[in-house]
Amino acid sequence: MKKTIRYGMIGCGMMGHEHLRNIALLDKTEVSVIFEPDAAMAQSALALAPQARLVSDLGQLLDRPDVDCLVITSPNHCHLGQLQEIAGARPLPVLVEKPLFTALDDLKALESFEQSYPAPVWVAMEYRYMPPITAFTDAVERVTGGIRMLTIREHRFPFLKKVGDWNRFNAKTGGTFVEKCCHFFDLMRLLIGSEPTRIMASAAQDVNHLDEVYDGEQSDILDNGYVIVDFANGARAMLELSMFAEGAEFQEEISAVGALGKLEAKVPGPGRFWPEHLGAAPIPLLIESPRNPQGPVVTEIPVDPALLEAGDHNGATFYQHRLFLALVRGERQHADVTLADGKKAVLMGMAAQESAATGRAVALNWG
Repeated sequence: MKKTIRYGMIGCGMMGHEHLRNIALLDKTEVSVIFEPDAAMAQSALALAPQARLVSDLGQLLDRPDVDCLVITSPNHCHLGQLQEIAGARPLPVLVEKPLFTALDDLKALESFEQSYPAPVWVAMEYRYMPPITAFTDAVERVTGGIRMLTIREHRFPFLKKVGDWNRFNAKTGGTFVEKCCHFFDLMRLLIGSEPTRIMASAAQDVNHLDEVYDGEQSDILDNGYVIVDFANGARAMLELSMFAEGAEFQEEISAVGALGKLEAKVPGPGRFWPEHLGAAPIPLLIESPRNPQGPVVTEIPVDPALLEAGDHNGATFYQHRLFLALVRGERQHADVTLADGKKAVLMGMAAQESAATGRAVALNWG
């Protein structure tokens, strides 16, 4: 008989609630302890995990014996400090939300943690595990013969309201290309199978949050932009982001082109935030277009309705948690998304932020 795996939750805002709902769908699991400083969010989290105990700080959580693994879903700028506190007190397997860190000054501390932490760490990159993206990943080499051009387009709603409004500022998020887009840069590396060498970006804050001021500080978060990435193997990728396009039929559209053909994935977003803009939710699609076609092959990628109810990532959070649980149980030896993967995704986002600010291309050298 497998023992019940008990989770400690560090931060339980909007994304933390999604993790709670998906952990509840896994066999032989329970959330035993929750640390969430905001009282309203803590009580809301407790309604989803009534067996859990609330604690007032991370130290109290780590002192609890009934914790087998940890999930970090706190604001971005808290992640690294919390990982360091865990390392100094009680190293346990960790699933930590992206991004891993928010400032270049954090890099040495992260690398020190990476070299010394004795337990597995999985960086949460939900987009890898969306069923249409998984199908895309499985088919892309066969359809394209090897990616030469990769385009990721996200047309979505603005940043949502978060506790303390932390997501309105570059200093706490790392910037939009870090906070919102590091998972797209992670996908680029995964799909192309090579490392980026140069990044160019053009971006601005043109529509969203322009009149928002918090404690005398104006919101400075980008809301649209383009990023072009050159890779060492000669492939190139582009990201197109608009965060004032909540009426789009599909939130993400990904296309890969190679010598043999083109593959596309079309992924709907969570319509619950702006239902007035959307009709019936579209079904995710995978479209294969060979160079000598009899016509494109369009495949619908169904997603379990129960998983759609549990979160806003087309079931990805559940599939990611199922794999992380196997890692905690010792049924898998390594995390799919390592600290190195998470670090590189953030550094790509920071390079895009720098390029957009300076108007210059940024060279990347991984040493």
